[in-house]
Amino acid sequence: MLLSHLRELFAQTQFMRFWVSRLAGIMANQMLMVAVGWHMYDITASAWDLGMVGLFQFVPALVMTLPAGHVADRLHRARIFATCMMAQACVAALLLWATLTGHASRELILGLSVVLGLARAFQMPAQQALTPLLVPREMLQRAIAVSSSGMEMAVISGPALGGLLYTTGASTVYTSCAALMLLAFTLAVAIRYDFVPARHSGSWRDVFAGLHFVWQRKVLLGATSLDLFAVLLGGATALLPIYAKDILHTGPVGLGLLRAAPAVGALAMSLVLTRWPLDRKVGPRLLLAVGVFGLATLVFGLSSSFWLSMLALAVTGAADNVSVVTRLTLTQLETPDEMRGRVAAVNSIFIGASNQLGEFESGATAAAFGAVGSVVLGGAGSMLIAVLWLRLFPELARRDRMDKGSSVV
Repeated sequence: MLLSHLRELFAQTQFMRFWVSRLAGIMANQMLMVAVGWHMYDITASAWDLGMVGLFQFVPALVMTLPAGHVADRLHRARIFATCMMAQACVAALLLWATLTGHASRELILGLSVVLGLARAFQMPAQQALTPLLVPREMLQRAIAVSSSGMEMAVISGPALGGLLYTTGASTVYTSCAALMLLAFTLAVAIRYDFVPARHSGSWRDVFAGLHFVWQRKVLLGATSLDLFAVLLGGATALLPIYAKDILHTGPVGLGLLRAAPAVGALAMSLVLTRWPLDRKVGPRLLLAVGVFGLATLVFGLSSSFWLSMLALAVTGAADNVSVVTRLTLTQLETPDEMRGRVAAVNSIFIGASNQLGEFESGATAAAFGAVGSVVLGGAGSMLIAVLWLRLFPELARRDRMDKGSSVV
């Protein structure tokens, strides 16, 4: 049954082209993040600077994401995605040049992190709003789950491959990243769909329309803000170089495996959701998944065993995948196409805040309380958020089905 669903989806030529393009692009991005993190830690040996890499990506993404969503509703979304792939290819090429010529520095890495943040600002709304245009509506939830599977495959293989290649030198990783980004760009340029230019104006009211749309729909607001605060507090990605080097006593290969572990769990869960989509008790299961995410993060923070740490990270990935698929499916089903870019931009702000700002928060608290204290506090905070959201967003807690208007009886 699972294979038949996959064959049906991949028979959609444009969706398949987009899926492979995203696979190559995300794999390259994950390899790049491993190399940049290890490179920065090699240069500065500073937890604060690891956090600053996340902050320098987050700030421009935060500033530009709402305008980027407006652009995604007015221009060809596949072309926007392709342009973002080319921008990241240029970043990898510049890092390659700097490494080969001895010009790699803390300042250069932080400056290029700004470029990566800008690329992310335009990439995320375009790619999220593009998927519903490439598959029939009845296939959307499975398409999102399969897209998530591809993303997790890239997140598994990307960090592991990046860590392995880094043992031969940072230049090898940067060369591979540039090549994969160029492949993603080529495939994205070839994507075709029935593009209808938007009729809305370029006013600031239209730019902020997505934010107003989400604010008025408490189920969407609850689901997106739940992910924001849970991952903001519970994310330990920025501290993995410290755990790999100083706590678990492994090298770049071990770092790559640790970064890949959440994606292993997420991939397994996405395949489960492809075969058995969430049909009932969507809201309660979402809140439970966030609680499990926090608990697994706490276990990782206290672990001094490499394999227990890998297992805990895999559980965080599986739990987070439930949140991702549920949030994206709810958003796409309840948003008209002419608004999807701007609503996806709001979603991107939440995702960006939970990831990039979460990396800064982890680096800052680690500088104050140590890496273990930072992760343990974050995991406990994520569990607390899941409990609070039961009271703050009762519509979400009662949500039964993905379809609008259904509540748990």
